[in-house]
This record gives sequence, structure tokens and C-alpha cells, in this order.
Amino acid sequence: MGKVSPWHRFIDAAVSGEEGGTPRPPRTAENPPEARQAAEVRAAGIRGIVPRTASGLREVLAARLLPGPEGRVQGTGRPAGTATGNRPQRRTDLRLVPPALLAWAAAVAGVWLPLPALGVLIAGLLLAAVALLAAIRCRRMRRHGAGLVPRSFLTTLGIAVVLSAAIASHSAIAASQKHDGPVADAVTARSAVVVEAEIAGTPRQLKIPGRGGSDRWAVEATAYAIIANGGLIRSDARLLLVGGGDWQHVVPGQRIRTTGKLRPADHGQTQAGTLSATTDPATTAATTAWQEGPGALRRGFAAAAEWIGGDARGLLPGMVTGDTSYLDDQLGSAMKTVGMTHLTAVSGANCSLILGTLLLAARTIRLSRAPAAAAALSGLALFVLMVGPDASVLRAALMGAIGLVSLSGGRTGRGLSFLCLAVIGLLMADPGLGTSFSFLLSVLATLGIVTAGPRIMEWLPPVVPRWLAAGLAVPLSAQLFCSPVIVLLQPQFSSYALLANMVAAPLVAPVTILGTAAVPVVPLAPWAAAVPMAVAGGCAAGVAAVARFFADLPGAALPWPEGPFGAATMVALSGCTLLVLWLVLHPRALWTLVLATHRKTVDLLDLWPRFTGLDERRHRGSLRGINPMSGRNQEWPLRKKHDPSRRRQRPPPGAT
Repeated sequence: MGKVSPWHRFIDAAVSGEEGGTPRPPRTAENPPEARQAAEVRAAGIRGIVPRTASGLREVLAARLLPGPEGRVQGTGRPAGTATGNRPQRRTDLRLVPPALLAWAAAVAGVWLPLPALGVLIAGLLLAAVALLAAIRCRRMRRHGAGLVPRSFLTTLGIAVVLSAAIASHSAIAASQKHDGPVADAVTARSAVVVEAEIAGTPRQLKIPGRGGSDRWAVEATAYAIIANGGLIRSDARLLLVGGGDWQHVVPGQRIRTTGKLRPADHGQTQAGTLSATTDPATTAATTAWQEGPGALRRGFAAAAEWIGGDARGLLPGMVTGDTSYLDDQLGSAMKTVGMTHLTAVSGANCSLILGTLLLAARTIRLSRAPAAAAALSGLALFVLMVGPDASVLRAALMGAIGLVSLSGGRTGRGLSFLCLAVIGLLMADPGLGTSFSFLLSVLATLGIVTAGPRIMEWLPPVVPRWLAAGLAVPLSAQLFCSPVIVLLQPQFSSYALLANMVAAPLVAPVTILGTAAVPVVPLAPWAAAVPMAVAGGCAAGVAAVARFFADLPGAALPWPEGPFGAATMVALSGCTLLVLWLVLHPRALWTLVLATHRKTVDLLDLWPRFTGLDERRHRGSLRGINPMSGRNQEWPLRKKHDPSRRRQRPPPGAT
């Protein structure tokens, strides 16, 4: 073996986190490549997900979005039993699923139930928590010897009930302002008011069909002073402010004053009411750099993208910073037709890509595990601050933070547990997310990726590389889990949604990574941001071309039933799709199943005469009863074999 170069020693040190990397062992019969790859997979912490070359970036991002199954050697696509022995697979940890489901149910109940019923629900949850605590206490006292309470179903259920009671209480506080008090009276009377509020979200555009120049903007705010009917109301009620084009420039944390008319919020919304603003927002307090900075970066990036032109002019700001104000209506309709609307704005996948890139960069410069995790979390927080606290972004950021902390502690492969923790944390912070379709779609997509994705990757043949297997499994699993909810919002079936997302998937990562890297460079050195923006713009143009191509194909959008029946049929279709995929990818198992079914059918046919009382007569084509009936001969109507019956002569018509 030749001398190891300094570059190889540097890469080994960056991957292993140790000074003076050790040379790679030679390829011998005792140390085959498969065994060496399996050893790298078994490495603890972040070390196992960092590649040795830049070509492994996609594999790192896929591993971040889709944790590799325990029974599969990373990078080979074959089962681990073929290279590292029959190692048992890690079973899915379902302990946090009941708390997450109960927390979500409590959040939904807090939004839809009236205040008295919500109080009864909270009391029932508290009583159930006390009963479970008493049961756990009795169980502990029955055990001999002191010690911690063992982890059991009762403990998990008790935690779930306590969390649900906390979320329901949070919803009750918000509901009290919505149904009772002076704010509720002003909303019910539809009073004209003067409102001083603090912006609590990112403005979103409300497009009116057929009126391109009359777009309106909506933003959530917390009203701390309301002047209605000559009286001053001090409160912290949450309102939805709807106004003209000037409202797109407000930023979270900004304090404004405006006038308008209150009206009740739609059923199922968490806000105390909706304010139709008749004047532009007037700033009452100077905004800080932390408040103005993200908005200025988004506007600067959108202005810098004007020279790109084409579809990339409107799509690039949306995919990088979430600014969809420049998106072409025809392109938006095409992406909606082929199921690519999640690419027109920042989604949870962007946070995962940013987190994976930051981890790779931190480990490449030889940072140890804890500093690398801290740097990645800091960068992720800045990214969320820049794009705005959207539901899917918050979910992905929180899940990534929990997963990174777990990776730093050496506990990997807990995707479902991380998702449940993220859901519980976000619902406790804002119970209104329980009725948000965007939050539901985000959670379902992640659920499909972390549960069905690894199984689909295992089904693929061993010759398929891991990066290609992830590229197929991620969009398929997310599409199958989100389709039942999508048909509730848009009752149509996108025939080419899976194929279009698979084709556009390689272009999403360059747009996100290069575009995000160019955002802070634009105000400092616009000439330095030209190259990454050009590459990101070219990839964004490719995404737009894919959307337009598949949207123009015949049968791109087929009608689908509406309502619960449509969702149920889509669930059945998703299940059949998984079943057909398993049968196609397991021909030997399918052939074994067919043969077993054939044998069972033959055995059933052999037993058929015993149950029906029929027996086949020898040398004859007729059937005879095993127990002949008494009386007349049952075979007299049958013809004799060699003695055909004589035909009866019939007289011609008119004969006598």
C-alpha cells in the first residue's frame, strides 16, 4: 500500500473528529469493502452520516431526511445480513405516538368546542391524570424495594393526559377572549375601531380570482389597545388583519396603528376576530434591526433576481425566502396541477437541507460534535428568522433541533419520536396549529418519510444505489400520506405528481443551498452573489419547466370525489399502491403466494363433493346424487347412448 496523502489524512480527521486521521485499511479478504462500510455505519453520533467526498452530499441530506434502516448497509442498497451478519432491525418506537395524538385531539377540541364543553373536557383530563398517577403510585408501592417508576403504558398515558390538559387550558384562555368580554362584544357588533397591535406573523397574499390588481394581504397580530364605540379596551386579543398592498411590508414584532371594521372570524379559526383595515399601517414604535433585517434581506434578494428573468424571476425568491409575490399565475396553476405547490414557497424540506449542509460544513472544518451541533442550530435559527415562522418551517426546525441533540448524544434512528416531540411542542406553543391544513400536510409528509420511506428503500433491489433509492422513496412516501388530505382541499387526482416531483427533486437542493448562501451576500457584495444566484436561477427554471411540461400532458388532473368519501377512496388507493409496489419488487414472494393460493384452491375443489353431495359419474358427463331419492327413476328424461328417441310426427298446418 502506498503512502497516504495529507489530503486523505485531513479528510479522515474531519470525519472521525480525531487529530491525525488514521490511514484507510487495505482491501483484503479479511476486510472487504462491505465490512468497512458497515463499520462506518455503526459509528456513533454525527460521524456516521458525514461522507468522505463531496459526492456524498446528497446521501447526507437523504440520511437527514430519511434515516437509513438498520438492516441495510449504507451506500450499497443491500441488506446488512449479506455483509455484516444477520443483525436484528430496530423496531419503531411508538411510545410518544399516544401523547402526540391526544395533544392534537385536545388542540382541535379547544378550537371547535364551546367554552363550557371545553371546561368539562379539561376537568375530565385532570381527573384522568390524577387517577393514572394514583395507579402508578399503587403499582410502585406493591413493588419491593425503592426505585424509579418503571416505564410502562400507564406512565406514557399519564404524560399524554397531562400534556393534553395543558394544551386544552391554553385553548380555553384564547377561547375566553373569542366568546366573552368587551372584544367579543365589539366583534359581534361589527364595530368600526381604531386598533394598536403588534404583528405576530408573516404577511401572506390573498389573491382574488379575476382581479390581478386587487390582491390583498393578511397578517396575524396581537391587539393591545382597541378604541370601539368611544371606549378604550385593553387586551391581548389575537386578530387577523386584512388590508391592501402596504401590509406586505410589515414584519413580526412591529407595532402599528390602523383603523377598520371588525367582523367575526370564520368557524374553526383561533383568532378573536377579523379586522378589515381601511387605512395603511402606521408604525407607532421604531423597529429594531432584528425586525427589519429579515424583511430587508427578502426584498433585496427579490430585487437582485430581476436580471434572471423568465419563470426563475418569480420562482427563485419563493423557493429561497418564501416571497411568492412575483410568482406567475400560470406557473402557480401548473405547479398546483402536478402537485408541486410545496416547492413554490419555503417548506420543511428546506430546513432539513440547510441543517444537513451546515452539519457537513462544520464537520469538514474539523469541528467536534458539540460545536458542530451548536453552529448548525445557530444557522438554522437564522434561516427560520429570515423566512418567517411558518407552521411547516417551525415544525421542521424544531424536529431538526431535537434530532441534532439526539445525534450529539449518540442516539440515532428515532425519526418518529422526533416528529412526535416536535408536534407536541408546537401544539403547546400554539394550539391553533391543530386545525391548520399546512401543518397537517407537513406532519403527514414527514410521517410518511420516516415510516414508509425506509421500508420502500428496503424493497428496492440491491443494485439500486442508496441515493437513488432515497430519491424514489421520499417523494413516493410523502405523496401517499398527503394525498387523502390534498383531495379534501382540491378534489382532483394529479396523475403525474409523483413523476414530476422525482424529476424536479435533484434541482431543489441547489436552489435552496446556493440561494440561501447568496441572500446575506447580496447587500454586501452583489457581484459575489451573481454566480450562486445564476446557478440557483437555472435550477429554478428547470423546476418551472418540469411543472409546465407535466401540466400540459393529457390527463394531468383527473376529477376525484369530494368530501370524506373522496379521502377514504384515496386512502384505499394509497394502500393498493403500496401493495402493488411490494408485489412488483418481490417477484419470488409473489410467485410463492400464487403457488400457495393454487394449492389451497385445489384442496378446496377436492373437498367440494363432500360438502355438496355431488359425485362425478364414471364414463358419463352427467351427475348423479350419492343418496338417490326413492320413487321414480331420476334418469328417465335422459337419452340412451345408442338408442336415440324417435321424433314425434307433427301434422302440417291446416291438416285434419
